[in-house]
Formats: sequence, C-alpha cells, structure tokens
Amino acid sequence: MITIDAAGMHYKELNRLIREGIGKGIKKFFLENVNGQYYIGDGIKGDDVVININGIPGNDLGVFMDGPTLIVNNNAQDNIGNTMNAGKILIKGDAGDVVGYGMRGGKIYILGNAGYRVGIHMKGYNEQLPIIIIGGEVGSFFAEYMAGGIIVLLGLNDSDEFDSEYFASGMHGGTIYLRKKIDFSKYSKDVELYETDENDMNFLKKYLIDYADSFNIPSEEIMGKPFYKIVPSSARPYAHLYTSA
Repeated sequence: MITIDAAGMHYKELNRLIREGIGKGIKKFFLENVNGQYYIGDGIKGDDVVININGIPGNDLGVFMDGPTLIVNNNAQDNIGNTMNAGKILIKGDAGDVVGYGMRGGKIYILGNAGYRVGIHMKGYNEQLPIIIIGGEVGSFFAEYMAGGIIVLLGLNDSDEFDSEYFASGMHGGTIYLRKKIDFSKYSKDVELYETDENDMNFLKKYLIDYADSFNIPSEEIMGKPFYKIVPSSARPYAHLYTSA
C-alpha cells in the first residue's frame, strides 16, 4: 500500500509514481488532495490494483484501463473510461460529459448525475460487456450511436423531469434500462421502449446488487420500482445513406 499526496503535483509526476508503484508490485494506492490531474489510471493493467482518489480527478480518468478498480470519493470531470477495456470505476459524486465513450468492457458506476454524451459509441469487444449504471440523471445526447453494452439509468432522485434531448439518437446496439417510464414520443425514432420481463430482471439483478453494495445503498431501494428497457429499432439505422433502391 502507498499513499501519494498529489497537492500541487503535475499530472505527469503523479501518473509516473502510480506506474512505478504498480511495476514494484504495489496493489493499493491512496491519492490525497487530487485537484484536476489528468489521465489517472490510463492504460494500467492488473485486476488486483485498487486506486482510491480523494479530491476531484481531471479529464480522461481510466482511459484504456484494463483491469484495475478506481474509487473516486467525490465528483469527477469529463471523458471517464474512454475506450476502457476492463476494470471498475466508482464515482461517489457526479460525473462530467462523455462518460464511457467507445467503452469496450468493464463497469462504470456513478452515484449522482452525469453530463452530456454518456455512452456514445459504446460497443463492447469480443465477449466483453461494458456496463454503465447512473444513480441520477443525464444530459443530452445520452447513448448517441450506442452499439453495444448496457446502460442503466436509475433516477434515484425520483425527479419527474427528463430533459435529455437527442436521447439514444442513432442507437444501433446494446440495451438501456430505465427505472421509470417516460413519454417516449418526443425522443429518438431509432429505438423502442418495452417493459422488462423476468429474464431482464434476472440479468440485471447481479449488477444492481453490485452497484448498491459499492455505494452502501439498500438494494431494495433500487429494485423496488419497475424497470423499462430501450433497444434499437434497427441494427443499421443509416443504411439508407449508403444504398440506393
């Protein structure tokens, strides 16, 4: 175990210390006084590596990450988990824009809200199934061009508002689960809304319990309301742009 005081430290130096520590066999890191440093956890490997972050990390947290667990005990900025391959990122506050861009595997759990463009181009890779679960609300362009994986939007604040414009625009793979029914008529024509069935809930249960345990929330609080699922109407929503009659 190692503790690193990141107060006033340049992001390159912080990331160098983390990489050197992993190279020496250190498995657990505690980063104190983090304040906007970029690229924490980017490209690192090791299923047993855990990095606890106290403070607010900067952009590109966990980009290309392949196995470790990052725990952020506060908010986080933009581009979390860009093209992430494996591992787990826990955000105990809110997250910025472009969470999980092109995500190929692993899990991102956010206790609070997330910004614009969550899950765009999320795709999965081979047998990997990327999972994003968000406790609050999201901004516009949610799941834009989503091609694979699972996104769960819990809306634990029980707000009746849903202001995400261009919701699931161009989505052509994967599944979105919502914990509340919305008026879907004003959203994307590329997708369809259904009630979940027993198979859906059996599939979701292990991820919802894992999410609840990660944030010390009673799982009954999450699963006490019905869920709805959103799937693409077509796997090739823009085929007409490239073909002719």
